[in-house]
Amino acid sequence: MPCTAFQPNLTAREQARYLYENISPGLFRVAEGEESKVPWRVSPEPFALAPSTLERILTIGNDLFAFYKALNTLYNRSARGTAPAFIADYLDQGKPEHIVRLSRQNRFKSDLPGVIRPDLILTDDGFISSELDSVPGGMGFVGAMSEAYCKLGMESIGGSFGIPERYAAMMKSATGKENPAVAIVVSEESKDYRAELSWMAEYLRAQKLLSAYVCTPQDIYFTEEALFLRFPDGREEKLDAIYRNFELFDLLNIPKQDLLLYAARHARVKMTPPPKAQLEEKLAFALLHHPGLATIWKSELAPAVYLRLKLLFPETWVIDPRPMPPQGVIAGLSIGEEPVSDWMRLATLGKSERNFVVKPSGFSELAWGSKGVRVANDLTKEDWIATLHEALTEFYKTPRILQRFYKGKRVRQSYLDVATDDIKNFDGRVRLCPYFFVVGDGVQLGGILATVAPADKRLIHGMTDAVMASCILKDDGN
Repeated sequence: MPCTAFQPNLTAREQARYLYENISPGLFRVAEGEESKVPWRVSPEPFALAPSTLERILTIGNDLFAFYKALNTLYNRSARGTAPAFIADYLDQGKPEHIVRLSRQNRFKSDLPGVIRPDLILTDDGFISSELDSVPGGMGFVGAMSEAYCKLGMESIGGSFGIPERYAAMMKSATGKENPAVAIVVSEESKDYRAELSWMAEYLRAQKLLSAYVCTPQDIYFTEEALFLRFPDGREEKLDAIYRNFELFDLLNIPKQDLLLYAARHARVKMTPPPKAQLEEKLAFALLHHPGLATIWKSELAPAVYLRLKLLFPETWVIDPRPMPPQGVIAGLSIGEEPVSDWMRLATLGKSERNFVVKPSGFSELAWGSKGVRVANDLTKEDWIATLHEALTEFYKTPRILQRFYKGKRVRQSYLDVATDDIKNFDGRVRLCPYFFVVGDGVQLGGILATVAPADKRLIHGMTDAVMASCILKDDGN
């Protein structure tokens, strides 16, 4: 739907002030007692990307869809013994039996996530994807920001309402219905996303794109024939689909999770993303880089896609404490010219040599929101040694990965200083999060979230002194 510019031709300060005052209220969690209604810096315009950058991002979307399909195939082959057993062993590591059984249900065998969101660090040489998320936050936020910028006469990449419109296309494709009834189920653990998803659901209903509602698991009512959403006034609506906005590590804490999964297994509803924990593991990057799997990856991916993914995903290793034979080495990992065969050899590295991050692979409350990430060259020697010990001792419960760390290129970013009511600038580094929606046999781009953090910050994420904005296409963009 086109958006009418209500406030065109304003100064940069006026634009930023308008955004600050008119972004949908209540969309974001603000600290108690904090006066600001937006808990980060507001930019007077979307983050500018050059056409060539957007073209690369669109290619990345198609490549990641191919990667998910290949990863799903390799896991299934590994589980039934027609591919190396360690693929499934690694992807199942640390998970209880009920999660592994659920992941291998025939009903979900071919299912892939409906939303694909990489975290792309913009570097001097292109992109590095530090993460890949299939249960992403931020969809409603990007949608609301795109709407606000549109009212200033600026259309974001993907379209001013690209996020909800592509989301609707994804759900229609997944269900095979023109106007499916969708419950966006948000758990207590994921409650911070409820407001932004409610914004999106309200837009979808207002435009008659979907009958979409944000609810808690307790709002779902089960019969042998179907699932129903029960409203506070007693009204009920039969559901065609559930959008799972909760993590599988928290599954046993989700009320009615057994009923939701029963309905999905028996085709009463479509559940997306599917309950397949193996597709939510960061160590999948390590599998792509594993030299012993190169031939099998090439059998599933086009040669050009395989090569592009090898460049996109940073080198990654699973920190596995199990002993190796005397002649064994960790493929691709060395200190100087000496191959590494013992993880604790990394403890000898000085700060300037530790261009790594250590992070939980998945299926853990520490595996999202940068909670468990350790930037190696930010740590003291004692903390670095403790991080390695922790990764080795907790492998069987929560596997960790070691990943090359790449700094983003510097960009100049403007923002509204609320205290002085003036536009200021800072040097920053940017993370781009494009939201791709699976529609049929391909993906469609709904929008891109740019997070610009001050250049001295090691990790780029939503913070009070970062700018967060949608993206716009400009010939002189980044």
